[in-house]
Amino acid sequence: MKPYQPAGLWKELADTDYVQDTGEGLYRRSMYTYFKRTVAPPTMMTFDAAGRETCVVRETRTNTPLQALTLMNDVTFIEAARGLAQRVMAAEGKSPEERLTLAFRLTTSRPPRPQELQILLTGWQAQLDRFAKSPEAADKLTKIGELKRLESVNLAELAAYTTVAGMILNLDETITKE
Repeated sequence: MKPYQPAGLWKELADTDYVQDTGEGLYRRSMYTYFKRTVAPPTMMTFDAAGRETCVVRETRTNTPLQALTLMNDVTFIEAARGLAQRVMAAEGKSPEERLTLAFRLTTSRPPRPQELQILLTGWQAQLDRFAKSPEAADKLTKIGELKRLESVNLAELAAYTTVAGMILNLDETITKE
């Protein structure tokens, strides 16, 4: 798998061109990632992936602001948030409470507590208001990545669910396996 990479990175560091995978090849597990020692995938390095020079039995584990910024801004994670948003919008539940509960349950394996659901609903409503006033921002957000956008849904709603899904995917209990 050849995932998303910053433009020009391989040309700068390895004097070669990088051709990103598309379709199913783009969405394979990270263990299949094409890895070149001189140009390791930046996202994997941000999350403490071991270099491939030697076998590493126990990974180091850090928590840095760069990881949170990557989870909020990297194409891979924005696209994953939109995929989750589209999944919950296509599900049986039609109310925001049902959709946000489903998104939370899918990512954390538990339903949200009442206070958590209220935070998600408040955030969703604020994002919906923001994207309703700025359809071009909603369009821009929902076009990030290769994943096909659902055309049959309200764009502001999709953008709002995408933003909240990104927030859920950025929770400690979603990221870290204890």
